[in-house]
Amino acid sequence: MAIDRRRAVAAVMAAAALLLMGVPVALAAPPTVGPEVERNIVVPDGASFKPTAADEEGAIDRFAAYTLALARRDFAAAYAMLRLSFQASNPRLEWEMNQRKRATLWADGQIRILRLSWYPDPAGQPAGLYAAFDFRGDRQDGTMDCGYVVVHRADPASSFTVVRIDTSEVPPQLIEEGVPKADVLRQLPCYLGKGIATAF
Repeated sequence: MAIDRRRAVAAVMAAAALLLMGVPVALAAPPTVGPEVERNIVVPDGASFKPTAADEEGAIDRFAAYTLALARRDFAAAYAMLRLSFQASNPRLEWEMNQRKRATLWADGQIRILRLSWYPDPAGQPAGLYAAFDFRGDRQDGTMDCGYVVVHRADPASSFTVVRIDTSEVPPQLIEEGVPKADVLRQLPCYLGKGIATAF
């Protein structure tokens, strides 16, 4: 009971801080993985795996913290969440410059998770548990973000880090009735999960 009360107070304090910083209230509510979210577990034939509540909580916490940091344009915080090997191949200044080139990306979107896929110890990748979040972020101007974020945890005692990101921006002229047009749909990473299984 005391823990729930502390969490509620912390959530209120975080929302108040975001309001003081001029960040839209929508950003105060991190994305959640509800029962309507498609879920996949990718394992070799004959193997079995079921994520625990702690697995899911850790993965969603990292995904939410990363996307909220980018929405706030807090590039230092977002970069710190990247796996060290990801940082090594994406120097900080170059990575931040590329983020700043896409000024509207993450800016005021309300992120909705479409699919959560689990990959325990995938072949050819560093050992550990991977979770891939396919998402879309809808903005008030009718545009949307669409992509995925992959997080990785080397062992149960470690924290999840971000290891792969792919995001597209869809302008309003390519959207019909809230959904990207068919020819656009086939190219979007959030709906196809392109590259998730092979390039962490």
